[in-house]
Amino acid sequence: MSGPDGRIYPVAPSDGDDDPRFTLGLLYDVRQVIEAHGYPPVTSGRDLVELQLSLSRFLYGPVAGAVGA
Repeated sequence: MSGPDGRIYPVAPSDGDDDPRFTLGLLYDVRQVIEAHGYPPVTSGRDLVELQLSLSRFLYGPVAGAVGA
């Protein structure tokens, strides 16, 4: 269901504060797609954490009280 602005995302986690769909496998798949499009390999732990946080913000919205939220 879309919101008043036509957006679908962010969505609510499927199980309260947890969502079994948000896995390391999802992060790995997104990383592979980025690399397949010609971007440099994501190998740094800090880059992986930032990718995971960015994906979380896109899917679920900003965390209340977080910097920049």
